[in-house]
Amino acid sequence: MAETVSTEKAPKKSWFKGLKAEFKKIIWPDKKRLVKQTIAVVVLSIIMCVLILIVDAIIKFGLDFII
Repeated sequence: MAETVSTEKAPKKSWFKGLKAEFKKIIWPDKKRLVKQTIAVVVLSIIMCVLILIVDAIIKFGLDFII
């Protein structure tokens, strides 16, 4: 009916070796791409902040007008 699940943990050495192998597979971006993507994230974050502030102000004005 019900199957039992083994709760034995893998040896830590094996886990760290696997982690190291996975990190070697990562393709890290070069400096130029990293700078461009960082600037894009910062600019989009600022734009979203401004849009949220505008929508918040409009909603507040509308609620103040109703009340």
